[in-house]
Amino acid sequence: MRCPFCQSLNTHVKDSRPAEDNAAIRRRRVCGDCGGRFTTFERVQLRDLTVVKRDGNRQNFDRDKLVRSVRIAARKRPIPDERLERLVSSIVRQLESRGDADIPSDEIGRLVMDALKVLDDVAYVRFASVYKDFREARDFEEFVEELASSSRTIATPETESPETSEPAADEVAR
Repeated sequence: MRCPFCQSLNTHVKDSRPAEDNAAIRRRRVCGDCGGRFTTFERVQLRDLTVVKRDGNRQNFDRDKLVRSVRIAARKRPIPDERLERLVSSIVRQLESRGDADIPSDEIGRLVMDALKVLDDVAYVRFASVYKDFREARDFEEFVEELASSSRTIATPETESPETSEPAADEVAR
C-alpha cells in the first residue's frame, strides 16, 4: 500500500479490526519512511459494476459517491454513521448479487429511496428531491402529501377504533 504522504511503498499494518458489521476490514497503517499513519478499508467486491445513466452514458460504480449522496440526504439527522454504512453496504450487496454488471441508475435510486423511507422520512424526502428532480415547492408539497397519506393507510385495527379514529381502550391503558 502506497503512503498517501510520501508515496513510499514501505508501509506496514499496525492494527486490523472488523468494520461495518464485518463487511469490511479496517487497517491502521504506518509508513516506514516518513512515519505517517493512515487508515485503509478492505471490502469484498463480487464484480465490477457499471452504472448506466438515463442518457445512456456509462461509468464505473463508485461506492464513495453513493455514500456521499446518502450522507447528504441524512445530514443533521439523528442517524448514526454506522447505520448509514450498513445501509450502503446492503445496497451494494443487492446490486452485486443481481447477476448483471450493468445497473441502471434508476435502480440504484429506487434502492436508496426504499432504504431511506424505512430509516428516516426527512432523509427520504431530501433524497427524493434530487432523484425525482423536484423543480418547485409544489413538487415537495405533493410528495409529502403522498407520503403522509400512505402512512395513514398503514394504521391497523389494533391501534385505532374504526368508529372514532381514537386509540383503542387497550392502547390507552398502556
